[in-house]
Amino acid sequence: MGGRWPRCARRSRRRAGSRRYTRGCGGTRRLTSSWRVLPFQGNNISARPFPPLHNKPKLHIMPHQELDPRLQLVPMVVEQTNRGERAYDIFSRLLKDCIIFVGTPIDDTIANLVIAQMLFLEAEDPDKDIQLYINSPGGSITAGLAIYDTMQFIKPDVQTICIGQAASMAAVLLAAGSRGKRFSLPNSRIVIHQPLMSGLGGQATDIDIAAREILRMRERINGILVHHTGQPEKRIQEDTERDYIMTADQGKEYGIIDDV
Repeated sequence: MGGRWPRCARRSRRRAGSRRYTRGCGGTRRLTSSWRVLPFQGNNISARPFPPLHNKPKLHIMPHQELDPRLQLVPMVVEQTNRGERAYDIFSRLLKDCIIFVGTPIDDTIANLVIAQMLFLEAEDPDKDIQLYINSPGGSITAGLAIYDTMQFIKPDVQTICIGQAASMAAVLLAAGSRGKRFSLPNSRIVIHQPLMSGLGGQATDIDIAAREILRMRERINGILVHHTGQPEKRIQEDTERDYIMTADQGKEYGIIDDV
């Protein structure tokens, strides 16, 4: 080579000029960066470097992670602090005051969120009561029992407050609050009934297994209501044969709540 540059490198040097090129025997390539101009704000136009569009990562949302469009309507509140303003969605702001909402049908996702909030509040202050507001038609038994077990497990007392309605599994959670701290607003309603199972099919053996499981669940739910209401087991069994609907005052007499 006689100390001379390789031919491809010499070509890169000649072509470079005032622009930047990479050198190598595989050819030349200009180094570029993409800039995107942000919307006009006041008298300033700011720009920020971004990677090329073809390399921009994409966000993939799984079907079970799709957000309910109504969640976009959750109001934001602004809190003044010594460091300036801070915006919260309304539920996060109430969580700071140990307030949790169950305002939808109870499923595994809702149960995980409620459980996580309870465990967080216990870690923050194990001596401060947690207020659980309930406005729910009920839902999954296993998800509801997960919330129930967490309520009994954590150290803070859990106040339960019914607003609107507490039906089915939600009524069990209402009754499961700490003794003397279970409340309902005057126009709320409380509904208890036996567990429901839909879409049952298959072979006779499968139906038998499902039937024995739902009977076990019914016995467990009745036992929880007996424990928290003080009603005899026979009455709980009779009342939950069909929908047993109560006003707030009737729920107090029944033992599901302590005060209206």
